[in-house]
Amino acid sequence: MQQHHQPADRPAPQRARGKGRLVTKQSAGRSRLAELFQDGCAKIRLPETFDASLEAILINSSGGLTGGDRIDWELQAGAGTDVTVTTQANEKIYKAAADTARLTGRISAGEGSRVCWLPQESILFDRASLTRELSVDLAHDAEFLAVEAVILGRTAMGEAARQGLFRDRWRIRRAGKLIHAEEVRMEGPISEIASRPAVLSGRVAFATVFYSGPQAEAVLPRLRGLLDDGYCGASHWQDKLVVRIAATDGFALRKILVPVISLLRNGAPVPKVWNI
Repeated sequence: MQQHHQPADRPAPQRARGKGRLVTKQSAGRSRLAELFQDGCAKIRLPETFDASLEAILINSSGGLTGGDRIDWELQAGAGTDVTVTTQANEKIYKAAADTARLTGRISAGEGSRVCWLPQESILFDRASLTRELSVDLAHDAEFLAVEAVILGRTAMGEAARQGLFRDRWRIRRAGKLIHAEEVRMEGPISEIASRPAVLSGRVAFATVFYSGPQAEAVLPRLRGLLDDGYCGASHWQDKLVVRIAATDGFALRKILVPVISLLRNGAPVPKVWNI
């Protein structure tokens, strides 16, 4: 009698996993490292600085993300510290055969601290799937600047993100009180969704800039002077600023985004890795 053998179970696809945590403290008038943890593909490097601040560069050593990958970043900025966090390069989100790539950031900023969360743009390839979350807890007097930017396909390479999923969730609290929440979801025919006038009107690069701190109201007129494109805007209420930028491509986005970041950093330039 002929025997029929069941095919062996296929091994699960290899997925990228990473966790990184950075804790800072103030010592001798400088922001210094108190704790560093890195696991899997999540790496953190601390380049030398020439002032009292501390800069951290987040690295995904897997080279990109696809469905089922997950990276979790955590920053605890101690009281009185000045910390800037950025990424080594653009985060590339590749086609997902199944599931979604998950990217989370958890930030706490202690009393009198200043935190700048400045990752470089995420590039979504066709049929990419990305779920991103940013959760922030600020002390009553902490200063916070955050930028998250997305590019839908590499237009210079003739590529377009026609289908896919992009979900973005922000929750920012000050002294335990929710001061900012937003949800973005683009699912299915992304290029068609982006073409709608109420969304991006055909633009493929966009960014949200959030600032909460003592100079929010005073800096608004100068900030609006940098947003001369019809698809940019800035709003201020209470102690926060929210800037929305939409551009034709990544290069055009940076032409607007970099001066905005510099203004909100009291004239300091973007991290050097942005220019490499």
